[in-house]
Amino acid sequence: MAITPVLRLLSLLFLLLPLPLREYLSASHRPNDAAVGELHPIILVPGMGCSDLEARLTEAYHPSAPRCGALKGKGWFGLWTNASDLQAYDYVECFEEQMRLVYDPVLNDFRNLHGVEARLTNFSSARGFRYKDPLHPDYCLADLRDALEKMGYHDGETLFGAPYDFRYAAPLPTQSSEAFSVYFKQFMRLVEQASKKNHHKKVILFGHSFGGQVALDFVWSTPMAWRNKYIKHLILAAPTPSAGFMEPVKYLVSGTDMLYVPTATPVSLRSMWRSFESAIANLPSPTVFGHMPLVITKKRNYSAYDMEDLLTAIGFGHGIEPFKRRAVPKMHYFQAPMVPVTCINGVGNKTPLQLIYWESDFNEPPELEYGDGDGKVNLISMLDFDQKMYQRSGKENLFKSIKLDGVQHTKIVMEEWALKRVIQEIIEANQIS
Repeated sequence: MAITPVLRLLSLLFLLLPLPLREYLSASHRPNDAAVGELHPIILVPGMGCSDLEARLTEAYHPSAPRCGALKGKGWFGLWTNASDLQAYDYVECFEEQMRLVYDPVLNDFRNLHGVEARLTNFSSARGFRYKDPLHPDYCLADLRDALEKMGYHDGETLFGAPYDFRYAAPLPTQSSEAFSVYFKQFMRLVEQASKKNHHKKVILFGHSFGGQVALDFVWSTPMAWRNKYIKHLILAAPTPSAGFMEPVKYLVSGTDMLYVPTATPVSLRSMWRSFESAIANLPSPTVFGHMPLVITKKRNYSAYDMEDLLTAIGFGHGIEPFKRRAVPKMHYFQAPMVPVTCINGVGNKTPLQLIYWESDFNEPPELEYGDGDGKVNLISMLDFDQKMYQRSGKENLFKSIKLDGVQHTKIVMEEWALKRVIQEIIEANQIS
């Protein structure tokens, strides 16, 4: 068939595209298996609430209501797997109780409620996690997974998942965490197995939102020689920085709508949420937010220096000890992972920076004053992370920061144009020698 002038022009324009984008667009038109040999294995670490959790009730469990003990002694059941079932079986109240964590001051660690055992399901599969709201099935990296499969990735062969128990927060290397010590061992085995399956190629780790911080914490937990052997690249999309941001403050004060629980309200989920270690993991750091008033009431203002006073004011005084002993040390800890890192953030979005509870009614949603960010994570926290990475990476080419104007926190792995940029970075990570 003769090449028309239009086709010739299109071919020339195609050649002007950046190489990674040309390869991505070409991959969508060739058989999926064609690119498998060229790809490094990749492991996806999803955001908060995506993981599936099962529970088992032992004889030590003493339910607050008799019906909550109906499954005692009957083996494992889905506790956080299908949120619609919670309403169908009138189990919301029992769910809130059985999801709770308890802080142990002797061990300085969190654990399940006495008599409740919990475990992750479907670890290692990129299809082993999902958002629980049936109206938004694409929220937990579904679009990214589909795009990777079009590139030639295959679940269980070159594509994997590392969901985690989002109730916990990863510890410092010097802190204990029963939950994360188990998870990190699973994660290490998965990396090693993924590498072995793919002719000992290094592995790309991809984390979104809270999963971005988990992926970074995982790398921190590993020996340097192991990282050099197994980690190809760490890609973080809208990670939640340890320097904190304002949304966790709002959730802690007024409750959260992050978890889809039919019939529940943010306030009704607040007590459960406050029991999670992850609820206190990303409160604003004084070294980043300074003395700026973050929570404003008629009686007084609260800055990042006043978080303990705020916890008392909202009736969460028992959260002060774990906050001081586990969360605060992590605010001030930062080590470059010493592997190639790409961090992709959205900017240019209205992002809560100050919460106004003028009458100190913490049961009502606050008035909001906004700054810049991705709609959830504040720009000031992103820039602090970038600065630390550039300063401590040793070699500047180990770290790359990308800011995408106008894309929001969740949409960064969903909106077509932003997703294409994410895919471009994964392609580049595959190519870097």
